[in-house]
Amino acid sequence: MAIRIVRLGTPRRPGEGPRLGTVRRPPRGVRKNDYAKLDYYDVWLPGLSPTPDLVRQALSSTDDATWRKFDRRFTAQLKQADQAHLLDTLAALSRVANFSIGCYCEDEQRCHRSILRRELEHRHAEIR
Repeated sequence: MAIRIVRLGTPRRPGEGPRLGTVRRPPRGVRKNDYAKLDYYDVWLPGLSPTPDLVRQALSSTDDATWRKFDRRFTAQLKQADQAHLLDTLAALSRVANFSIGCYCEDEQRCHRSILRRELEHRHAEIR
């Protein structure tokens, strides 16, 4: 059992389980009934997405210093009680169920899902 970290909208892999969309906004131009069918997500989980201000900062990040600042601020956001409890829950579930979490960004290294991966690893989540 494990969590996969995925790019939303990419084809699902066998055994991936349900997708959790850790994004601030639903996909544009896609009907709500089609989110799962088009491999975006089955469940929307905006509580693990950066705040709107942080999203803007991440999207404008063109250098390492800006990205490190985003990383620090988003990591601090994830330490707040609601987000920390949610990460603890996902880490525990990863030991008994397959599921995936994701975002739309093409490059995981410049996406908040790389930070989610790190924070889940710190909680000893099973990650594929």
